[in-house]
Amino acid sequence: MPELPEVETVRRGLMEHFDGRTLVKVELRRDGLRFPFPEGMGPRLEGRKITSIERRAKYLLIRLSGGLTWLTHLGMSGHFSLLSAGEERASLHAYSLGLPVGKGRHDHVVVHLDDGSRVVYTDPRRFGMMDLLDTSAEQEHRLLRHLGPEPLAEEWTAAVLAATLRGKRVKIKTALLDQKVVVGIGNIYACEALFRARISPLCISSTLAGKRRPTKRVELLVTAVKEILAEAIESGGSTLNDFQAVDGELGYFTHFFQVYDRAGQECKRDSCTGKITRIVQGGRSTFYCPRCQR
Repeated sequence: MPELPEVETVRRGLMEHFDGRTLVKVELRRDGLRFPFPEGMGPRLEGRKITSIERRAKYLLIRLSGGLTWLTHLGMSGHFSLLSAGEERASLHAYSLGLPVGKGRHDHVVVHLDDGSRVVYTDPRRFGMMDLLDTSAEQEHRLLRHLGPEPLAEEWTAAVLAATLRGKRVKIKTALLDQKVVVGIGNIYACEALFRARISPLCISSTLAGKRRPTKRVELLVTAVKEILAEAIESGGSTLNDFQAVDGELGYFTHFFQVYDRAGQECKRDSCTGKITRIVQGGRSTFYCPRCQR
């Protein structure tokens, strides 16, 4: 599933193309994805100008004229493709059998813009979702109102994380994936951040927090999370399975993994002779070095 860096990569790609454009025609080729499309979604989108695109956790908030927000989530395999006027680029994915983008059976939404270009939403597994809401009521939306702080925001500090972790008996890796604690980090980046901070994913959250002020370890963890996410965004995210950016480019942070998907291999940290171990936490694979992560 695309995590924060992948969604942010998509947001930036869409904004570069979408900014100031008007939605002329919206083709809905099925009744919905994971959930049914809101009633009248196509006509309600048509004729509106795109004013901005924001990200909240792993949701894209496409803000439109008239105070409407088009909320989207990529699910496990969803992605947007941009096609200039007259372009018929072939899909990179095997499931499209080389068909031009927008003509495959998994191309569920096609948006025609006022400059003749198109934006195609493709989702073979259909775990993505789309909704429409009043921009003024975004924070009260059922999918957004319970979300925790953004990890890249200046306001998310070691003090904030420590306060959230106090009293929590769950493992720290589990806490980092809790969207009420902090949003969007995801499994890959939690593993990588814990490695950089030299913290075992098996540590109990409350033992890291500190009684009154954040411990040095929490400070290192917050710094590591911010660094890892920023580096991943700079690399276009991580391409695993279906992810690609809106221009068809793949994410290259995969090449910089220190622990993720490296079970049995030697630790890359200088002077460490450990080997990367894989365990399962909460149904997800966790990769770490037992020797230098304590």
